[in-house]
Amino acid sequence: MLFNRDECLLTRNIDRNSAYNYWVVDLPSDDTFGNYTNPSHLTSAPIVRTDYLLRTVEISNGCVHLTGDLNATSSVEVIGAPHNVRELTFNGKNLAVSHNETSTGSITATAEFVTPEFSLPDLSKADWKVIDSLPEIKSSYDDAAWTLADHTTTNNTVLNFTTPTSLYASDYGYHTGILLYRGHFKANGKESTIYLGTYGGAAFGHTIYLNSTYIGSFTGEDVLPTYNQTYSLPNNLTTGAEYVITVIVDNNSLNENYVIGEDQMKLPRGVIDYDLAGHPKSDVTWKLTGNLGGEDYADTARGPLNEGGLYAERAGYHLPDAPTSDWESSAGPQEGLTGPGIAFYSTTFDLDLPVGYDIPLSLSFSNGTAAANSTSPSSYSSSSSTNSSTPAAYRCQLFVNGYQFGKYVHNVGPQDVFPVPEGIWNFRGSNTVAVSLWVQEEKGAKVEGGLTLVAGPVVQSGFGAIEAAPQPGWVEREGVY
Repeated sequence: MLFNRDECLLTRNIDRNSAYNYWVVDLPSDDTFGNYTNPSHLTSAPIVRTDYLLRTVEISNGCVHLTGDLNATSSVEVIGAPHNVRELTFNGKNLAVSHNETSTGSITATAEFVTPEFSLPDLSKADWKVIDSLPEIKSSYDDAAWTLADHTTTNNTVLNFTTPTSLYASDYGYHTGILLYRGHFKANGKESTIYLGTYGGAAFGHTIYLNSTYIGSFTGEDVLPTYNQTYSLPNNLTTGAEYVITVIVDNNSLNENYVIGEDQMKLPRGVIDYDLAGHPKSDVTWKLTGNLGGEDYADTARGPLNEGGLYAERAGYHLPDAPTSDWESSAGPQEGLTGPGIAFYSTTFDLDLPVGYDIPLSLSFSNGTAAANSTSPSSYSSSSSTNSSTPAAYRCQLFVNGYQFGKYVHNVGPQDVFPVPEGIWNFRGSNTVAVSLWVQEEKGAKVEGGLTLVAGPVVQSGFGAIEAAPQPGWVEREGVY
């Protein structure tokens, strides 16, 4: 038999803030009721006062068994315990109890918080490897496996169709992540400018190359989901020669349809218009790509939203056990690029964190403003930084054990700390962190101050063991281009 818990609380004159420390948790059910609440328990569960979090309550053989979390040593009181209860456990540990000999059947104890000892790796000293993730601008690159943009119609009628063939990425099965386009044309000597319109969602950006020559970037604003601009081209194009326009578009996902009737979720992503001076639009033949396989995506374990169109993503180099041994050694994203381009960094390290604790881990970018000092267009050498009132324009993607867990736009922000839960992290084992660095300005940029691994407030937890999410490692992918 249990006593009148509610009557007890009424006599305590509990204020709102104190009331948050009182918990009423359903007792375990039985085979008859399964996952449903057992009606006989609706009035029999005791009230428990503890400071941080209570997860479960079970009463058996004269003992109240509690599981919960602690962020500091906490008093524990069980109100409405049966007369025969003389023991109390918290997360399996027996507590010394005292009994409040009143009609409430109250018992009290203290649950001790033990500060754990652990250390985290210094990522500035990690063994980073780096690879160029923009091979598409090299003269030797072959885009034969890319998707030809040959649809002369589109089912997406939200925007006016203004190009000879659709360049909407979703018309070709590419719905997520960074998109790349290659436009082929034969020069006639009249190419002075190119007008480009792109759509990528709020805070997106794009970058344009002519062959391997950097033309310019839209570096993004938080309020602009689309952008168009005319860019100057080099004035020495050779008449009759073949050229390639490469456009990288940061696709920041599709809109939600929060305005009834506007069909905002249908707004396209990718290139939406272009005009090459001296040419009709039909003179440019476009190909495009996104994540490897498009709707037939390669990584079924991590799902369709995990990968985009960067070369390193298409090749699966963000996954554990990627073949990085032949890549260049690097100091990591803090080394950066001394010109525009896209670098892809990877490192592997071990964690050894104590059992029984919830230790929030985050990857943190410093919010510096430095850009690298050099005119070299794609060097991976470290360089000194300059102070500037304008944040350096670069974009990063974060991968932990193959899972994409953040996109950082340094010159837009505001988020620069990215939490990653245990289960994605292997708290007692090997972990792979990969970072793409897309630099959008000629003077280059780097992650000033580097990338750091930081722990949040530590909680002693009764949650139990965390099962790791599926983490299949790298295997060579067929058809990578």
